[in-house]
Amino acid sequence: MFMYFPTNYVWSMAAVASLNCGGYIDEVDRACRPVLEASRNGDDVGTDLLYASWEAVADRLIASADEDVARGRLIGAGDKLYRASLYVSQAERLQSPDWEGRNAAYQKSIDLLLRHVELSGAPFETVEIPYGDASLPGYLYHADPAALAPGEKPPVVIQWNGLDSTKEMMYYSQFPQMLARRGISTLMVDTPGSGEALRMRGLTARYDTEVWAAACVDFLEGRDDVDAGRAGIVGWSLGGYYAPRAAAFEKRLRLVVAWGANHDWAAVQRRRLDREGENPVPHYWKHVQWVWGASGMDDFLERTKDMHLDGVVERITVPFLITHGANDRQIPLAMAHRSHEQAVNSPKCELRVFDEPEGGTEHISIDHMAYVAAYIADWVAETFGELARSADAEAGSAVPAGAREG
Repeated sequence: MFMYFPTNYVWSMAAVASLNCGGYIDEVDRACRPVLEASRNGDDVGTDLLYASWEAVADRLIASADEDVARGRLIGAGDKLYRASLYVSQAERLQSPDWEGRNAAYQKSIDLLLRHVELSGAPFETVEIPYGDASLPGYLYHADPAALAPGEKPPVVIQWNGLDSTKEMMYYSQFPQMLARRGISTLMVDTPGSGEALRMRGLTARYDTEVWAAACVDFLEGRDDVDAGRAGIVGWSLGGYYAPRAAAFEKRLRLVVAWGANHDWAAVQRRRLDREGENPVPHYWKHVQWVWGASGMDDFLERTKDMHLDGVVERITVPFLITHGANDRQIPLAMAHRSHEQAVNSPKCELRVFDEPEGGTEHISIDHMAYVAAYIADWVAETFGELARSADAEAGSAVPAGAREG
């Protein structure tokens, strides 16, 4: 992975994510260079300085985009607002939960993205998914009609976050756009404990993620522009626990992808207490307690003690893809093998490990994200096709022979 900050893995991940999601190298360099010295003081110290440096680059883009709009140059303005949103989002992700500017920064990333969508004409809408007495915020990216048969409703993928990402980052990844070109819609969701659901609504995480999945599928079943009977789920990072857990118990899901295995997240916490492996964000222990609404370390560890897939992946009865980077510094590769070995009831369980010299070797393959995203999109499209052909064959065999004659 490109280590812009040679001694700081977490800050370097933000630079790499920005470059892999459409950021420009000159702009990322201008954002990072002023805090290169600060990065040597560890992950936690100086994150507010980092935000100010990245926001300055974003604000210059916003001013330029506003000038473009005034001159009718809407396409260029939309592109600039996309990158401004990306930079603000990546810098906000690194802040402490205690940072007083955090919600305003996150809202800024949303507002910039929605301005980009408006100017670019992306096939995208904001949605609310009923969840108990509240709702989960989401984005629905629509399949390209040119990739569908006349009158066909597209299958749909539910995409979930990990520990610290957001639905905006799903959009930046270009994965929904890749699926759209393959005739598949994407429902990007800030689940409890992530993104807008956590920051703006105070919804915290839980281990039994099939509850979130049921809410998402219920929502899709109420729409007439997707085929909810062909709904799959993809989760990256901690979503590599969330999504398989959901597919094991929510039987309306037709396929599942763990974009980075996370078979035993409770064990990962024990490793991190022993200072083994890298953290995904600065201020790590504050962050995880915020995500789970925990009152302290003991409470957090109690709330997450069941965060493993032992005895769970055996319940998955749909196609299951696991991808993992061979050099993942956060989640050991052995966890990908555990999920693969235990998914004995999946009719199509595949493990794809990305290694050198191919790339995609880091956590969720963030070092070569577009390459791995395309691999996953192809697998999803092929698997939906296989499921459709299997369903057609079963329907044909169920028709009495006499009814097929003539």
